[in-house]
Amino acid sequence: MQAGDDIVKEENTEELATAQPTLTDTAVTDAEPAPPTVEEQLAAAQAEAEDYKDRWLRSQAEFANARRRMEKERIELYGTATSDVMKKLLPVLDDFERALMNVPEVIREDSWLEGMELVQRKLLTILENFNVTPIKAIGQPFDPNLHEAITQEPSDEHESGMICQELQKGYKIGDRVIRPSLVVVAE
Repeated sequence: MQAGDDIVKEENTEELATAQPTLTDTAVTDAEPAPPTVEEQLAAAQAEAEDYKDRWLRSQAEFANARRRMEKERIELYGTATSDVMKKLLPVLDDFERALMNVPEVIREDSWLEGMELVQRKLLTILENFNVTPIKAIGQPFDPNLHEAITQEPSDEHESGMICQELQKGYKIGDRVIRPSLVVVAE
């Protein structure tokens, strides 16, 4: 071999080196991404499971809140309906009380009067079953939440601001006033 042949071989080697990409160059540029490892698949599955669990818990919480809200609305609606019906019965009870307080002595022993008293007691029992109670007024301090003052008058028996006379009985269901007492307040 001669010196000239060596130069040609070197040039050919350099051309081959630049013309043919190496195996590492080909793997980086032409290869598809490697499939995910088992650990990566497990992490993805766990993240997806956490997402599903979070969504499920939120759905459960929303459902529980909706159930509580509907129950509260149902109770309020029942209370309002009961209150409305009881308001309509109270004038009947007032009429019974006035009628029985003004019965003439001549007919006090008649049996029909006992029947009227029985009807009044049944009406009172119905009101009690719905938790309707009369509001105490006479001798109590005036409370605008429970009483409606019609007038004031001087009183020797009661202090100023105390109720000295009740003109119409007030009623409440539990803590809700369905009709305030009409009262006269001492000066």
